[in-house]
Amino acid sequence: MDGATEGILPGSPRSGDPKPVVSVVVPAHNEEAVIAGGLERLLEGTAPGEFDVVVVANACSDRTAEVAGRAGVRVLETPVPGKANALRLGDEVCRTFPRVYLDADVELDADSVRALVAAAGEPGVLACAPVPVLALEGVGWIARRMHRVHDRLISPGRALAGAGVYVLTEPGHARVFPMPPDIISDDGWAHGSFAPEERVVVTEARSLVRPARTVSAHLNRRVRVRMGNRQLAELGRSAPEGRLRPSSLGALVTAREVSPLDAGCYLAVLLMDKALTRLRAARGGGVAWGTDAGSRSQTGG
Repeated sequence: MDGATEGILPGSPRSGDPKPVVSVVVPAHNEEAVIAGGLERLLEGTAPGEFDVVVVANACSDRTAEVAGRAGVRVLETPVPGKANALRLGDEVCRTFPRVYLDADVELDADSVRALVAAAGEPGVLACAPVPVLALEGVGWIARRMHRVHDRLISPGRALAGAGVYVLTEPGHARVFPMPPDIISDDGWAHGSFAPEERVVVTEARSLVRPARTVSAHLNRRVRVRMGNRQLAELGRSAPEGRLRPSSLGALVTAREVSPLDAGCYLAVLLMDKALTRLRAARGGGVAWGTDAGSRSQTGG
């Protein structure tokens, strides 16, 4: 498994353990600050063995693996960087379906997982995701307004992308895996693998997503998103129904869902976003997955 090693931890399956109702894969690159809080929220109120959780610490230079191990979950360590590789390694040792793929800096509670599992069992559903909730504490004034507009613009077509979590049934898994080894947007890849009627947003489930706290951090993230979208289009996995239209912003202002000032902040950041993307592409700069420290809480909460 590409040099991956699995620790002998309390969460490792043993003979006689009950079969879990769901497997959860958490790729984690230098997530020491947030991994403990996320796992605590995920496992709170669960029965022993109810969730099969695998954390894949990939190319970490901090104590991500050690901290995750204290939560009693299975932990894989690999020196190979990259989210797609981490997802593959975790996926290979999962014990059941459906499977939840959860970003390490996104919080998901047990009740939301159960709601997602129930939705995945409905006829015709191959994939699902929760409704993301933005944690805006500590986010700068301009970034907060920009995030508010962006969230409203993308919410109608978001589905599997942007929630920090997606869930695959066994037939759905066959559509998504194996992922391309250099995929930038794994949730976009998953989203584009299904027709709209095959993927659902589960309104009873919520994920807590920490957006970039500054405009600079957001621009770094958005450049990666745009490069990822370009890659998806080249691979034939783009989702046209999720593309934004200029009229959508005007409609939000007209409906007073956002203010003209909010819209102005959004447009200004959008123009910078596009300019930086063109500049980096012209210079041949690559985009790699890694930790976006601009959205992390150093308290681990």
